[in-house]
Amino acid sequence: MANSRVRLPRAVVPPFTVFLNGVRQLEGADYRVEGDVLVFDRELVQEGRLGFWRWFWGAWGIGTYRKDDQVDVAWDDAAGHPHVAHKLTIERDAPGS
Repeated sequence: MANSRVRLPRAVVPPFTVFLNGVRQLEGADYRVEGDVLVFDRELVQEGRLGFWRWFWGAWGIGTYRKDDQVDVAWDDAAGHPHVAHKLTIERDAPGS
């Protein structure tokens, strides 16, 4: 199975909280940190841009649903102000790498 990687924005400093589809994730159980990258031991999928036909049908209220995982990271800066990085880009490893 392929791993999924999410690069943390430069502003993120520990401690931080990771959410996958709005559900809090636990380091070690759900993901691991390798430098400035979160590594999930499962395949996460991010929906790309809508093609014309999917947009067209959606405009008429006819839904076409695909899996669209979202990874968010929340942290406080040095001054204690809260920040959230929403829907970070997911990169997938090739199987077996």
